[in-house]
This record gives sequence, structure tokens and C-alpha cells, in this order.
Amino acid sequence: MERKLPEALINNIADIKGFNHRAFETAHYRPQTITSVRFNEKKYEHFQHVPVIKHPQFSLDKQVPWCKYGFYLDERPQFTFDPLLHAGVYYVQEASSMFLWTALQQLFKRDANIKVLDLCAAPGGKSTLLASYFKNALIVSNEVIKTRANILYENITKWGSENVVVTNNDAADFQRLKNYFDLIVVDAPCSGSGLFRKDEDAIDEWSENNVKLCSQRQQRIIADIYPALKHDGILIYSTCSYSQEEDEDIAGWMKAMFKVESIKFNVDASWNIDETNSLRHHCYGYRFWPHKLKGEGFFMCAVQKNETETYTKNSQPSLPKINNKEAALVQPYLLGNDWLFFKQADFFRAIHKQWNNDIALLQKNLYLKKAGINIGEIKGNDLIPHHEFALSTVFNDNIFKIELDEEQALQYLRKKDVVLASTHKGWSLCTYKNFPLGWIKILHNRVNNYYPTEWRIRKE
Repeated sequence: MERKLPEALINNIADIKGFNHRAFETAHYRPQTITSVRFNEKKYEHFQHVPVIKHPQFSLDKQVPWCKYGFYLDERPQFTFDPLLHAGVYYVQEASSMFLWTALQQLFKRDANIKVLDLCAAPGGKSTLLASYFKNALIVSNEVIKTRANILYENITKWGSENVVVTNNDAADFQRLKNYFDLIVVDAPCSGSGLFRKDEDAIDEWSENNVKLCSQRQQRIIADIYPALKHDGILIYSTCSYSQEEDEDIAGWMKAMFKVESIKFNVDASWNIDETNSLRHHCYGYRFWPHKLKGEGFFMCAVQKNETETYTKNSQPSLPKINNKEAALVQPYLLGNDWLFFKQADFFRAIHKQWNNDIALLQKNLYLKKAGINIGEIKGNDLIPHHEFALSTVFNDNIFKIELDEEQALQYLRKKDVVLASTHKGWSLCTYKNFPLGWIKILHNRVNNYYPTEWRIRKE
């Protein structure tokens, strides 16, 4: 990095615990080479039948200390050309932000039957982590910007979790759901100084005025979403900014504005994460300095709502039922019987029965891009399977699968013709290393490739 770090930023953070001017600058002037990934535990358990995390090309001997399924890589590969990335086997995520896993471990049991909102979710790192951590929760993954919501939808689909809803709404829209969520995660839009090492252009875009604007926007977002948090619910707030105005000051502002209690986490001293306190109300915060650990600049804090007011109970609508004949056509393709089927346009979707009223409530109040797993369309007595179904872990073993080698898998992911030696005819699920990639239909004289056009690999 050749560009000089903003002097105003250095002055702003000079007195914060853990800051060391020389070490901080040195960390920013050396090449940034840290690459980390987080693996999809459920897909390993489902498709490999043992929860042993491994990868044919990656050395996974360096675990991210605060996340069980996070690993550092020795170098950054060309992820685009790894079929396992497209299969949702892992997610490329910055190591510091994986601290959310440790926070969740200290707040909730993994089998907690709760409702979770990831408010500013794109591109999907924290939502996929939430979907992996919680076994029985309903995860609402939201992004207000439409183009980014499309990216979020793609990444959530690849991850394959069945109890995730993707929405495209403003924070204020969630005020229709009073006292609803047990956990809200706000990874707030920020000035981005914590990413200077990864993006030098962010240095030119940084300004004190932008920090102030971001701080105001962060306060507005929290104020808008706060009514949707239950009494005793948890709000986790994070940024990739170093500025006090966007970090500790926001923690103190929440304590001043609302009836909340600051949450203290137990952090292993060897991780070199610094616990800080806001000047106002001494709320706990957790800072990640790139000169002290293997990760980028990051801040997290959490509060618990302690309101005594009662809210009007949300109405309990139900999803319209599909007829028994249609349900009988869809059910054989799914594992187990604990499924609620509902239609969205011409597509049949499946989600666990316990979330019937919740999906209906969300559908009534928000714009839903995705809810549960899209199984596909029924045409006559046949199911035309959807790509979401291929990447899920809910389909039955009676679906025909065909294993591809690496060259075939990349051809498939480019949406090109795939040459196969198979006597099977009809719908087939393409897999690579036993992990599903998507559908093909084998006909008498050709193979139709049904990989989504908008997701295809465009590079050769």
C-alpha cells in the first residue's frame, strides 16, 4: 500500500485500547494476503455422511480460532474455478467477522427454536453463518438494495439451508413486526476503514464527514429496527470501521436511547481481540486490529433489550393450503414428513411446518424473494425441479445422481454441453465430489443443462 493513511483517522483512534501507531501503519503498508473460508457443516454431514471438513486442494491446518468451521488458506486460489464453491460447500469470508460464531455460542443453544433477522445481509457471510449455527431457527436474511439482494439470494441458495427467508426491505418496514425477533444482527453500512488493506480505493473515499454521515445512518437503522426486537431479545451490532463514532459511540448511544444492557463476551486472551468500553455508559465492544491478529479491522458489540412495555400481538395469518393431490406429488421427493408446502406463483415451496404462521406473517408485511426451498413446478404428474432444490439438503435418495469430474463440472457451471456416458433418461442431479451442483435432463440424443444462466462461469 503506497497511499498514506488519513491523519484524521489516526488521531481519532490513537487512544483506543490496542492501537499502536507504528504497528498499525506497518500492517497496512505490507501486502494483504490473508484469505479465509468457512465450511458448510450440514452439507458435509449430509453428503459425506461424516462431519469431517476437508478439501481436495486446500490445506486446512490453520483454523480461525474463534470459529469452528473457519480456516485460513496459505494462498488465495481462483475460487471461480472451484466447483465446490458453487456447490455451497464453503463461503469465502473475512476471518474477523467470523467472531459472530463465538458470540452466538455464548448467547444461544444451537437447537434454539427462535426467530433471527440479519438486517444488512448482502452478500451473505453472516446469514450463512447464522443458518449453519442454528439448527431449528427461522432466519430472515434482508438486504435493502435490490441488486445486492440478488447476490444475497444466490449465496443463500447455494448454502442450501431450508429455514431461511430472503427479503428486500428497508429497516423501517420491520416495524410492522412488533416484538417479533429473538435476535437481530446489524452489520451496519460504514465508512469502511477496516478494509483499507483489501481495497486501497477506500482510502480515497474516506473522510471525517462520511464517518459522521455513517454514524447518523447507523443510529437511524437501529432506531428503525428496534421495535421488532423482543423483550429480552439480543441485538448484535458490527462494522468494518475503526472510527469511534461508528463503534463505541454507537454502543453508548444505544444504552442512552433504549432500555438495554450491554453484553460482555468471554474472549480467549491468545486471540488478541481487544475489549473496549464506550465513553458513554461504558458499554462493552470488541475490536480486531490487523497488527494484532490474522484478520481485518472489525468491531462488534451486543445489547439485550430490557423493555417493560407490551406490544400488540402480531396477527397470525396462515398460508393457503395446496390440495392433497399436489402435496402427494411433491412429498416423495423430500426427506421426512415434517414439511409445509405452499405455492409462490407456479412454484411449490417447502419449509418446516412449525413456521407456517410466520411465513404467512412475513409474506403479508414484507417483500419475500425466497422462503424455504423452491421444489419446482408440477406439470401434469411430473415435477420440474428448481435449482434451489438441487442445492438443498432436503431431497430424498430416490433422485438419480450422476457424478462429474472436474472438467465436466466446470463445463456444466459454464452452462455448456456436458458429455456423459449414461443410459439413464430424464432428470438427473449433477454432483462433484458427491456434492450437488444442479440439474440436467438426459434425452435420447442430447443433454439439456439447467444451470441458471445468470450464475454461469463466464471466464475460460
